[in-house]
Amino acid sequence: MKKILLMVIMCVIALAASAQTNDCVEVIYFHGKQRCPTCMAIEKHAREVVEHDFASQKKLGKVKFMVIDINSAEGRKIAKDYRVSYSSLFLNSRRGGKQSRTDITRFAFKNARKHTDVFKKEIAHKINELLK
Repeated sequence: MKKILLMVIMCVIALAASAQTNDCVEVIYFHGKQRCPTCMAIEKHAREVVEHDFASQKKLGKVKFMVIDINSAEGRKIAKDYRVSYSSLFLNSRRGGKQSRTDITRFAFKNARKHTDVFKKEIAHKINELLK
């Protein structure tokens, strides 16, 4: 009986540890074949925020930046899951095996190109909030 209890406890600890290592914030940029200057600015500036402001968290796998071409076979599958058919920007939080998605596409299109500082500041703020 003690051995079974010990094995159950070890399994629970292992599951908790694996869930914690998968905890992260994902910045996901979707794009199609044709990209306008605003689309390219969204990718560029979102990438800059992740690579500069969150460099240490990125190295630890706590913050990830992904670019997904919705025209590729793999990209189509992911885009379908997100219900995306054009350039889009999402922030995902993965914590304790649960995921939440935030679509910030409208904000990105409104600010990435002409209000770069506002865009970068808000992206950094949202990532920090999701890391808490």
